[in-house]
Amino acid sequence: MSRTFSIGGVHPHDSKISRECAIEPLPLPPTVYISVSQHIGAPAKPLVAVGDKVKVGQPIAEPGGFVSAYIHSSVSGTVKSIGPRPDLAGLPQMCIEIAVEGDEWMEGIDTTDTLVTDIPSDPKEIIEKIRLGGVVGLGGATFPTHVKLSPPPGKVCDMLIINGCECEPYLTSDFRTLLEKGEQVVVGTAILKAALGVDKATIAIEENKPEAISHIREVISKMLKVSSKYAGITVMTLKKRYPQGGEKQLIDAVMHRQVKSMALPIDSGAVVQNVATALAVYDAVQKGKPIIDNSVTVTGECFPRQANLLVRVGTPLQYIIDYLGGVPETASKIISGGPMMGKAISNLQASTLKGTSALLFLTEAQTKRRPAGNCIRCGRCADACPMGLEPFLLNRLALAGMTDELEKNAVQDCIECGCCLYSCPANIPLLDVIRQAKGQVLGIIRARAAAAKAAAGK
Repeated sequence: MSRTFSIGGVHPHDSKISRECAIEPLPLPPTVYISVSQHIGAPAKPLVAVGDKVKVGQPIAEPGGFVSAYIHSSVSGTVKSIGPRPDLAGLPQMCIEIAVEGDEWMEGIDTTDTLVTDIPSDPKEIIEKIRLGGVVGLGGATFPTHVKLSPPPGKVCDMLIINGCECEPYLTSDFRTLLEKGEQVVVGTAILKAALGVDKATIAIEENKPEAISHIREVISKMLKVSSKYAGITVMTLKKRYPQGGEKQLIDAVMHRQVKSMALPIDSGAVVQNVATALAVYDAVQKGKPIIDNSVTVTGECFPRQANLLVRVGTPLQYIIDYLGGVPETASKIISGGPMMGKAISNLQASTLKGTSALLFLTEAQTKRRPAGNCIRCGRCADACPMGLEPFLLNRLALAGMTDELEKNAVQDCIECGCCLYSCPANIPLLDVIRQAKGQVLGIIRARAAAAKAAAGK
């Protein structure tokens, strides 16, 4: 029987109109612009200078702290500049510009399609290869994977959960990865399991992806005949429900455990990784290949050519769109990601990041907001909130500037999923207001913690 999480959630139409599109390699662009800030944590520090020649897979920036990640060249060519460049929102981000000159790879990277099924036995060796590969969470948060695989002392992982839900409407790159790279995903899962030292791992897939469910089960059965290190890996079918792929919601659905306010998933005995991250772990550990590309869904009812593309990191968005025929006249907005949690793009000269998952084209009718009315106290937003919050109350407190009350009512636990906005019959922009209030409260919490730490050090 399919499981799901216990609190809130909504059921938007999944609109997986690109699900039949196999992943297609995008031809190399003439120039890439690789950001040094494409992960949670400190920006990476450049290792190259203008005029340097680089190869595919060569480290071009090193971690700027413990919570940071290596950045690698996605192309071979010459470093043309290092400096600020506008990102998706038009804000300056430090980028390394590389003019493409062929496709020469670093020595030691296995570029063949041969499946490597032997699992390393040393967790430290695995985690170091993942760190050197610049692997980050590709489910949206881009948290450095080697950090996630190194729980603090006293924290014990009971289960590894691989997130194959892809619950956001329109997105299909994870689905295609499960179908086309299922063997590599399962090997990557076994590697992650070995790194954590856990006996159980579950690949969680929503029931609207039956082909992926059956295929991964077949792959696991085949791998069990290869090695006992694949024992304990199972597939769990989940009901179609948004935001099923949220870490806390997924832990609830799979393990029936709740992650407490301001706590981490490891506090509930779970580590969650995305399907694409499992593939990246396979590449880094078994092939010596760092993250230099990722699968990007390009979709929308108004977009004439649906696609799932394998895109080199740092590829300009305009280049991707032009390759598929350009921006259609009926498109009113382009979103990076899905319609629920994605961000509107204001600058098509920006480039892809490791975590870029989709380019979604929407019409004016799909994006036009209806006038906001008065709250009728129907409670639908509270019923829909997967974190058990009361969005109507948080909205009122935020508009009144009551930050103390916002913290008491756990605005900091909001995961910004948009369920409240989706369910509100009065069209109140709840998410916009609550997101801003959450940022203010988190700033206060961090400042308080810093002051307490400083006082304790005196």
